[in-house]
Amino acid sequence: MGSYPITPASDILHDLSKYKNFGIKTFQAEDEIAAITSAIGASYGGSLAVTTSSGPGIALKGEAIGLAVMLEIPLVIINIQRGGPSTGLPTKTEQSDLMQAYYGRNGECPMPVISASTPSDCFSAVYEAARISVQHMTPVMFLSDGYIANGAEPWKFPAAADLPEIKTQFASQNFADVMDKEGKFQPYKRDDKLVRPWAIPGTPGLEHRVGGLEKADITGNISYDPENHQHMIKTRQAKVDMIANYIPDQHLDSGPETGKVLVLGWGSTYGAIKSACIDLQKEGHSVSHAHLRYIRPFPKNLGDILKNFDTVLVPEINNGQLVRIIRDVYFVDAKPYNKIMGVPITKGELINEIKNLL
Repeated sequence: MGSYPITPASDILHDLSKYKNFGIKTFQAEDEIAAITSAIGASYGGSLAVTTSSGPGIALKGEAIGLAVMLEIPLVIINIQRGGPSTGLPTKTEQSDLMQAYYGRNGECPMPVISASTPSDCFSAVYEAARISVQHMTPVMFLSDGYIANGAEPWKFPAAADLPEIKTQFASQNFADVMDKEGKFQPYKRDDKLVRPWAIPGTPGLEHRVGGLEKADITGNISYDPENHQHMIKTRQAKVDMIANYIPDQHLDSGPETGKVLVLGWGSTYGAIKSACIDLQKEGHSVSHAHLRYIRPFPKNLGDILKNFDTVLVPEINNGQLVRIIRDVYFVDAKPYNKIMGVPITKGELINEIKNLL
């Protein structure tokens, strides 16, 4: 883990530094750029690499995130969101970095986005981010926020044997499918998931170039060919889209499968939405709740779920970000409910808003 201290993400650096006896390497860099590029180097060297920050630091990491997308290497980028813009509200919560996670880099630079809903959900959600990153050879943005980071709840510590396996396979000269007819390594030769091989530096016969200039398909050589550039852009996007085939379908947390109002949430709004919907369901109202872990790509069945309801309400601690993406992707007239005060949305506020829609 290469990181630079920043509220409210610093605790991850503090905690992981305690686990040197398990082979964990933590590096407190001199700035955000050094933090992420050290993690990129670790990933290039065959390690599970992590970098942590909040919104201002993610902005500084932007060009290097693009480098990781270009190199197509595993990297978990953890963003513990706080109020912004600029320095903003370092000790207050917000969900205002979703657009940054989705689009906040130069060029066409797609990467998966995963969100945790509660403090105890952070472990399984970030484990899933690591799985996707390694098995699909892509950086992944993991979103938490100040409310989750400073929260706590009971959590059953898992046994390592019970965790799902994250399969890792490094390329070797024995892999005929990553070599050309002359036996030369092809670093951007892809499998059926559009995933390129992970080749460790120093492996005989697997010498290849890396860098931020556009890569030629298959060979990875520098290319300024217009058709190749478009092809590589489309391929990287298709690889991220294809991850939808390897994640679970979206489920409803509560309520009927069809009805009047679906409350669609993500992140730390989970508790307030869940409580509000359960109370309204007890009163006999037609309300359901769905909460997203996978925000890019969305689960394959999300569009079908949205169409089963008269109204979709999207509560967020921002000025309306997920609601814009939902409208764009699914052509659904989703309604926003936004609170941008550095404090969480409450159950009472949501109950009043849902009743207005009902």
